[in-house]
Amino acid sequence: MERKIIKIDQEKCNGCGLCAAACHEGAIGMVDGKARLTREDYCDGLGDCLPACPTGAITFEVREAPAYDAAAVEAAKKAKAAAPLPCGCPGSQSRSIQRTPCAGHTAPSVPAGAEESQLSQWPVQIKLVPVKAPYFEGAKLLVAADCTAYAYAAFHRDFIRGRITLVGCPKLDEGDYADKLTEILRVNDIKSVTVVRMEVPCCGGLENAVKRALQNCGKLIPWQVTVISTDGRILDL
Repeated sequence: MERKIIKIDQEKCNGCGLCAAACHEGAIGMVDGKARLTREDYCDGLGDCLPACPTGAITFEVREAPAYDAAAVEAAKKAKAAAPLPCGCPGSQSRSIQRTPCAGHTAPSVPAGAEESQLSQWPVQIKLVPVKAPYFEGAKLLVAADCTAYAYAAFHRDFIRGRITLVGCPKLDEGDYADKLTEILRVNDIKSVTVVRMEVPCCGGLENAVKRALQNCGKLIPWQVTVISTDGRILDL
């Protein structure tokens, strides 16, 4: 059938991934660092991805394409939400990490002068964390681009301490974080959300996913965004 569908100009695409994050149907995927329309039958032709693209790489065209399959889109969303963690992998088992710092002393395993880890739960990858976990109750949530911890030297002290930490990379991970983050916010008593991202455009996908989750979770949760420069500074925006 002939219908309206999106077109992505590969020359203009900068690989930021914002369009893939904005596509609620999952029609857009990141392939070799570029956005591509990977499922034509998932594209409803409404164009939610257009305003998300910073380079104007996405336009509409009318051409022969499979009909939009709403049932397949919903089935894919449900399958994604219900997907189990990697089978039996010990590294994906959810647990809290108890830390009991003593005033004036460092943990025995930490060399003198070194800072102790402030991580309070495992796993930390957005793709691996469960939707419901005891450590989410009453938590201050940190959603961070994984590069931020490498760029900003005092990341544990200034951001991880006192928060439950989730990390990801919207450019490298397949799919969108918004649906899972929405469920985490909806079913747990989250007190606040802090987003820490890099200044590069592709990190906007992470911030956009958190914004959508906050809009869709049905709650009013205070949130803030901190942007880190590639040379490790906190930027004032």
